[in-house]
Amino acid sequence: MENMKSTDRSSLVIFPTLVFIGFLVALAGGQSGAALGGTPVFALVVALAFLIQWLAFIPAYLLQTEKFFDLTGSVTYIAVTGVALCYSRYTVPLDARSILVAALVIVWAVRLGAFLFSRIRKAGRDDRFDEIKPNFLRFLNVWTIQGLWVTLTAAAALVTITSTTRKDLDAFAIGGALVWLIGFAIEVIADAQKSRFNADPANKGKFIRTGLWSRSRHPNYFGEILLWMGVAIIAVPILQGWQWVAMISPLFVALLLTRVSGIPLLEKKADAKWGGQAEYEEYKKNTPVLIPRL
Repeated sequence: MENMKSTDRSSLVIFPTLVFIGFLVALAGGQSGAALGGTPVFALVVALAFLIQWLAFIPAYLLQTEKFFDLTGSVTYIAVTGVALCYSRYTVPLDARSILVAALVIVWAVRLGAFLFSRIRKAGRDDRFDEIKPNFLRFLNVWTIQGLWVTLTAAAALVTITSTTRKDLDAFAIGGALVWLIGFAIEVIADAQKSRFNADPANKGKFIRTGLWSRSRHPNYFGEILLWMGVAIIAVPILQGWQWVAMISPLFVALLLTRVSGIPLLEKKADAKWGGQAEYEEYKKNTPVLIPRL
């Protein structure tokens, strides 16, 4: 009972903290940006990112399901990008750079959303949520974290779209688009290779170590970090003052995947499942955790 009370108290602190961080990012990213009715469009889309999560949380909690959690995240990326494009044009004409970053975000979100939704439909559940779903505050915080995740990850793209500074496509745009393309290709290929591996009954209980997975233990995450670096590179020429907060995008993605919810959790599960097996220990010793071997 004491542990439960402690957890609830922590959850009560976490919620306003997450919202406050989102508020600060909204203030900074909205500087020198398009406005609608006196409110920065960047701030409006940040608010929308959180609102979508809270609305989706209601049926998710009532039904005690996490099946549309990842799909909601992808829909949110598409929604905030579309709204940013739609309303920024009332202040400043859209340009090729804005349309480029919007297209990159939407393509990524559609692909990842479809992939994750298909995966959970096949699996039937996501065991990460088993202990969280019954607790109102903890489950609400997970959805709120997703709102902040969308905000921080898409910050560079949203600032680019909503900024009143417009510049023609240049070396930053071309270079960033190429970096994004390489990262996107790595992520898609890695996901496809693992899906095929897991779908083969002969591989039941085995770990993948072929294709890109022979070069990195988490090549899909490497691709993810790389593609958001590409978006940030495209944004560089138009950033001014507090808009530089947008550079948190690739840093946040890297921190999240390497220190919080990505690699640490998967490595722990893999160690529990295959730790001590000679083949797995050899694979782990000779294969980089993130950056692929050439």
